[in-house]
Amino acid sequence: MNRPALAALSAALPLILAAPAQAQAQAQAQAVDHGAHAGHDMSQMQGMGEATPPPPTAQPAAGGHDAMPGMDMGPAAADPHAGHDMSTMQAAPQAPAPPATPAPAAAPGDHAADRYFDSAAMAAARAQLAREHGGAPAAMVLLNVGEWRSGLGGGGYRWSGEGWFGGDVNRLALKSEGEGSGRRGVDAAEIQALYSRAVGPYFNLQAGLRYDLRPRPNRTFAVLGFEGLAPYWFEVEGAVFVSDRGDVRGRLEGYYDHRITQRLILQPRAEVNLAAGDEPDAKIGSGISDAEIGLRLRYEVTRRFAPYVGLSYERKFGHTADFARHDGDKIEGAGLVIGVRAWF
Repeated sequence: MNRPALAALSAALPLILAAPAQAQAQAQAQAVDHGAHAGHDMSQMQGMGEATPPPPTAQPAAGGHDAMPGMDMGPAAADPHAGHDMSTMQAAPQAPAPPATPAPAAAPGDHAADRYFDSAAMAAARAQLAREHGGAPAAMVLLNVGEWRSGLGGGGYRWSGEGWFGGDVNRLALKSEGEGSGRRGVDAAEIQALYSRAVGPYFNLQAGLRYDLRPRPNRTFAVLGFEGLAPYWFEVEGAVFVSDRGDVRGRLEGYYDHRITQRLILQPRAEVNLAAGDEPDAKIGSGISDAEIGLRLRYEVTRRFAPYVGLSYERKFGHTADFARHDGDKIEGAGLVIGVRAWF
């Protein structure tokens, strides 16, 4: 072969080798362009309405991927579950639905120490612990009212107090109150012995006996009452008394401590006495027999000792007032009170 032929062959060889690659690139470009127009209605385009549709392409092999025209996708991947019989497999169990309301917690009663020591000995130890930390018995004596007052009968004195011994729930209580005057001595005096039991965080129910020392003749009463702290910090007390003669009486009283300062306290107070029937020998009539309202201002020198001054008004009603008029006594009056409140 001569040199001009070799030179021509050398120049044409790159073109010959590049021809297959260019043909493959053109085929890929056409496939992409066709894919971009997939789903378009070509029948309305001019010159395209009478074109014969191409023959249907062969379905792709199992594997789930459509081969793109002009691209060699290789052999389709085999389905790993092909040929498996799935009819005999059971459905996975479902988790149980949660209950509509949670189950209540078990009541505490299992003590860890009972697993290693005698349960009776541990119960005694726990009872001893409760007594030493809040359940120990205590005692108190309170003189709530101890005063001299002007007013009915030219002035007189009055007392009201109580003492108790016991725990937070069960107590023995002793109460006493009375009044008198300088010219006649003790006009009324009583003492009560009561069993007191807490029926809630703020109230005690009380039952027991009452004995009247004055006036004569002496009488004994069965007592059923209550005392406690009402809403808004009102101290209240009430009782029903049934005598050995069948006479029925009642009493209601209450007061409120309004702190002006940490030591200066203003106390409004009221008391009402009632009777179910007339008692001529005791000079008490049925209905509301008498009532007293007062206002006292005390100064706490210490928490346990507080002198006070105040005003008091009292009145007798109904047949009780009639008995007082018959004896020449006043049925109402107001006066100054001076006294002391103390406890220990």
